[in-house]
Amino acid sequence: MKRKSYLFAVLTVAVWSTMAAVVKSLLSDIPDLEALSVSSAFAFLFLLAVNTVTGKIRTVKRYGFRQFLAMAGLGFVGLFMYSALYYRGIAVLSSQEACILNYLWPVMLVVFSVLILKEKMTWIKGLALLCSFAGVVILSGFPAADAGGDRWTGIACCLAAAACYGLFSVLNKKLGYDQNITMTVIWFTVAAASAALGLCTERWVPIEGIQWAGILWLGIAVDAIAYLLWAIALSEAGNTAVIANLAYLTPFLSIAVSAVFLNEKIQPVAVIAAVFIIGGILIQSIFGEKKKKRDVPDQPDTPAEIQTDSNGGQNEED
Repeated sequence: MKRKSYLFAVLTVAVWSTMAAVVKSLLSDIPDLEALSVSSAFAFLFLLAVNTVTGKIRTVKRYGFRQFLAMAGLGFVGLFMYSALYYRGIAVLSSQEACILNYLWPVMLVVFSVLILKEKMTWIKGLALLCSFAGVVILSGFPAADAGGDRWTGIACCLAAAACYGLFSVLNKKLGYDQNITMTVIWFTVAAASAALGLCTERWVPIEGIQWAGILWLGIAVDAIAYLLWAIALSEAGNTAVIANLAYLTPFLSIAVSAVFLNEKIQPVAVIAAVFIIGGILIQSIFGEKKKKRDVPDQPDTPAEIQTDSNGGQNEED
């Protein structure tokens, strides 16, 4: 089970690293919300088909109206707001900048864990937050050469998107619903919300040719498969921190993907900012875990030891 979790996490990171470049390419011809709505609709249809074929669709009987409303709310606040803001940030900034700023979401996860789950704010967490936000200052003060448009709007959108996804991660873990059903409801919500807002605020255009390949990749690979694999990897992992650390490879891989497919020049300042942001996250992850282990007294060996993880859920370790 643990090996499968690590495999799912690695596959997710590889797919996520393509997201910024694909979105940047699509948004040069397609309005933000149109791209989000159509790709999310494919994500919903794909997950609905998978759940039907595998029999997972029968799991819906476990939930009532309130639970489905909670899933929809989770999708609206989390992935709709996150995706809409992130798409706007990618459209305005270079894909390198947008992806790096987006990876403040683990920092936001720590903040919301303190506010919602009442976890203690330690000096290690404080140092980690300062280090990561230093990366934001560095990136904001030294823009990439190919960044255009309203930079501060793009920066604000990416920061707000990171906050939305951090909140989504905490609430999704706290609710603990079946991820197959939850992600299906979430992507239906994202598709419906972005279509409703997009049709009122944008002039939609026909999607043609190679654009469909990008839309399908976003909808099926990035939105449906990757997010589902990531949610399953986190929920089934013996050590959530180890799985989460793999996600921090994404911005560095994304920089390489953007350089290859979008011909974006790799900016040294972007790499430095990424090191600060990811470094802050790793400070919390590595030193925070070591401190936690020192503070926990030795316990007698038992067949299965249950430990509460940093997101407020429970992991069963062999």
